[in-house]
Amino acid sequence: MPIDVVVMPLTAQLGDFPLLIEAKSAGDFTNTNKRRKEEATKVSQLRSTYGDNIRFILFLSGYFDSNYLEYEANEGIDWVWEHRINDLVEFGL
Repeated sequence: MPIDVVVMPLTAQLGDFPLLIEAKSAGDFTNTNKRRKEEATKVSQLRSTYGDNIRFILFLSGYFDSNYLEYEANEGIDWVWEHRINDLVEFGL
């Protein structure tokens, strides 16, 4: 399964999963709600293969409205905005 970025935090222990980051960009709000199920499907497949400890987030750039963000949050998917890249610290990076 393709993942945009795979990063192992420096503080990782043996057996820890890397942080999987999917980059998403949207020029307007129109297509984001159509695409939101893609990420939910991907994380569901990852969890069924590797377990609930898999770490998957979105790296967002552009226009994502509250409906999109709420849907992703309900699926257990967190995100970082491209203009707030320092928020990756919260994920051990």
